[in-house]
Amino acid sequence: MNRASQFIHNFLTHRNVTIDLINKIEQGNYDFKPTETSMTAEQLVTHMLTSFYKFAAVVKAGDVSPLMAPIEDTETNLVKLADKYTSETISLLESLTEEDFDRVIDLTRVFGANLPGAHVLQMAYEHEIHHKGNLFVYVRAMGHTELPLFVKRG
Repeated sequence: MNRASQFIHNFLTHRNVTIDLINKIEQGNYDFKPTETSMTAEQLVTHMLTSFYKFAAVVKAGDVSPLMAPIEDTETNLVKLADKYTSETISLLESLTEEDFDRVIDLTRVFGANLPGAHVLQMAYEHEIHHKGNLFVYVRAMGHTELPLFVKRG
């Protein structure tokens, strides 16, 4: 299994749980936030989905520009948004070469360092895991008691 395939497999063990959690959020709860300073459920989910996609796009492009570009999406259904960004992220990850994983990218404007593509993807992976923990709290606070395990092996 090449690095891209292995990374996609690991990505999906977490993303599939994220999707399970998103499926529990009714549209009436998109504005829910556990504290006044928290993101809304919609903002959190959108942030998670688009951030991973942008990190993968940075690795493919070999520069920071995709991370800096705003994403304007008109989709308002979080389940559909998750399907879209999961598919698009997988497509990007599938297109990565060994050179993309090894290429050092100038991310000093954002992270203060030059980082190899593999490290950028690891950061995306850990970012998703971090916010997935937040999403568990949101969904639980919405009253859901039947929650998935933290990872879903496929």
